Amino acid sequence: MGSFWQIKIYRSKFIAYTVFVVTIGLALGIMTCAILMYQWIESARSEAVSAFARIENELQYDTDRIEGYMQRIYSNDRLMTDVRYFLGNTAEGYLTSRLEYSLYNEPLVSFPEDMRAFLYSSMKGDLTQVSLHTETDSNMVRFDENGNASFRFNVPNTDEIFREKMEKGFVYRKKLSDPNQISRQIGEFRFLIGSDPLFRKIQGYKLDIAAAVSASGEVYMISGMDHGTKEMILQATEEKRNSGYSSLGGNKNVFFMTFSSTKFDYRFVFLVDLSHLMRQKAGILITVVGIVLLAMISVLLLIVYNMRDDARFLKHIIHSIKRVKTADFTSNSPARYRRNEYGMIARELDDMVHELDKHIRTEYLLKLKQQETEMKALQHQINPHFLYNTLESIRSTALVHRDVDTADAIATLGSLYRDIVHKDNLISIGEELELLQKYLSIMELKYPGRFYFQINVDEALLSLLTVKFWMQPLAENFFVHGFNPSSEFNLLVVNGWEEEERFVLEFVDNGKRIPEARLEEVRRNLYCKEETPVRSIGLRNVYTRLHFFYGEVFSMDIENNEEAGVKITVMISKG
Repeated sequence: MGSFWQIKIYRSKFIAYTVFVVTIGLALGIMTCAILMYQWIESARSEAVSAFARIENELQYDTDRIEGYMQRIYSNDRLMTDVRYFLGNTAEGYLTSRLEYSLYNEPLVSFPEDMRAFLYSSMKGDLTQVSLHTETDSNMVRFDENGNASFRFNVPNTDEIFREKMEKGFVYRKKLSDPNQISRQIGEFRFLIGSDPLFRKIQGYKLDIAAAVSASGEVYMISGMDHGTKEMILQATEEKRNSGYSSLGGNKNVFFMTFSSTKFDYRFVFLVDLSHLMRQKAGILITVVGIVLLAMISVLLLIVYNMRDDARFLKHIIHSIKRVKTADFTSNSPARYRRNEYGMIARELDDMVHELDKHIRTEYLLKLKQQETEMKALQHQINPHFLYNTLESIRSTALVHRDVDTADAIATLGSLYRDIVHKDNLISIGEELELLQKYLSIMELKYPGRFYFQINVDEALLSLLTVKFWMQPLAENFFVHGFNPSSEFNLLVVNGWEEEERFVLEFVDNGKRIPEARLEEVRRNLYCKEETPVRSIGLRNVYTRLHFFYGEVFSMDIENNEEAGVKITVMISKG
């Protein structure tokens, strides 16, 4: 920094850049914090809208159920009769009337029990009280939190218990008319939907301060009792706007929203205490401020670094070096090289990148060709060996049996080799299984009544791409090393299934087991990367070809079965 600070033009530029960066940084920091605050408030707004919609839906559902129950009363004569008994009697009179007028061959109909089953259960505990009024008094049923009902008869309508308060809940009134004379009113139902069970359903919502306010100014605090006051709620209801920012309750700045209910005469009020919100999100705001400060310092350091006459050429050189380090050899736009040492270095670096790109591409293509050649060579090691053994088996069978089965065997073999020759090197596992099945059909002919095979592979595996003719060497390994000619039941089973993270193919036989020492040697040779002669060339070739094709997602294991035979497992990861 001292090298250019002594120069007046650089010093003036640096001061100007510093003022500009600090101004922009502060503006961005304030804007970011404002955007975050807006997003948090919008999130709180969405929660409030969802909570109010939930309350309204619950109230709508509850009133719909009450309307449905009223229809139930009018449509059920016995239930209407029991309602009348309940309306005009004391507790003893109600029970006596029910028993006196009941029929011995019909079950008793109980209005409170029917209401409890139809309304209380379906309204999920929202219903806390039902009263049936005449002009002077009322009989009522109250439900506790467990749904147990208690009764009070002949309660005056002026009793405190019938005073409508927001703390108690919402009263839904329905006239009870005489079904024989609709214009004649015989009483009035008052259904009390309790505030506590109703608003308890929105406690899972993230509401800072929320309350329900009745038309008379009663306040029911839903949340925020710890730092919210009823005065703030009432002050928000006096605002002419339905939402906005305001100073309520003294020096507190809040965001408020009010919703008017369409079902009952109350308002849902929601507040966000901005100071409380900032305390909650202090960690995020501090992080934003720290990032802005770090960004300003970084920009200033970058300005210091670039205050050089040849900064563009140094930047070009550094960029070229970084491209080489990250193996990015894409073509770069031509540089305007200055006629000095920096220009020469930049030109030589660009030439070096171009030459490296040509060299790496050439080496990569050669490597691919080499792998393809090795795969074909490995495949050609297998095919002639199989051809000679199979033809000798068919010849022996023809000499012994002298029947037409030999023709079938030759036809199968011809079909098999036509598929081997004409099919591409890359085929599906389903096509590879068809090749294996033809080979095993020939072996069934060779060992009639002594060899059997099964293929049980899920459809999910059949379309997977693979290399051609690798399953036959695994099956041939069984006939060479594990087949028991004296046994009447030699079995080879191919199973395939899909798991959550991989595909599995399993080749299981019931032949001879491999001694443990030999099994360890086979495994070592199978996974050995050195080009050394091995005894199990068939397995090694299959493993090498599949490893070339699938890469690191492929693995193969060989082990003895518990009772008899060998199991070879091929696993292909989905990743």
